[in-house]
Amino acid sequence: MPDLARLDSLDHVPILRSFPMAKDLPYQVLVRDLPTRRRFDVPAARVGEWLRGLPMRDALGAPEGDPDAGHGAADLELYADGDNAFASGTFRGEVQVACSRCVGPVRIPIDEKLRVTFLPGHAMPADDDEATADDAAATGDDDGAELAEDDLDVFAFDGERIDLEPLFREQLVLAVPYAPLCKDDCKGLCPQCGIDRNTDSCACEPPIDPRLAALKGLKIPS
Repeated sequence: MPDLARLDSLDHVPILRSFPMAKDLPYQVLVRDLPTRRRFDVPAARVGEWLRGLPMRDALGAPEGDPDAGHGAADLELYADGDNAFASGTFRGEVQVACSRCVGPVRIPIDEKLRVTFLPGHAMPADDDEATADDAAATGDDDGAELAEDDLDVFAFDGERIDLEPLFREQLVLAVPYAPLCKDDCKGLCPQCGIDRNTDSCACEPPIDPRLAALKGLKIPS
């Protein structure tokens, strides 16, 4: 068996060692495989990773790899037409975030229809083009083709491989409300002692408005 390290040091064509192929690209589809129908699953660990940094997710203090972070599943029809590719189907699942009042866990269901266009990078509209289109729409001077609402979900691809990860990540992030609630009448936390008013009670009194503090000891003559 020749010594690979020694052979590499000689004046020969370098010997390339074999490496394991990048095995899991679970959210990528080769254009040459289109048309196709695929199901894609997003496990809890990936959901937690993608939602990291969102205030209402981080407020839970959940550990890395949290099995309760949520999950997602996409059923998609993918096909190509000319230089563009298209995907349509559904994305369903749920995410777990913190209640904006009591910071308890809240499960947010997701059930969205998807209709997405993938354009080659060179065909993606520049920011200036988008601004011009917005101005034209506002003034009614748009002579170009109209875009249907469903056509506004546009992602770039390299012409050979469609990466669906940005699409799935977007669905999970957009599912999180600005102020999620565990229930509509959530009582929240006591601002003085921090007790959860949904499950317990305290003797704390509401704080005095600082503008009225000077009147606290005032006695009104009878």
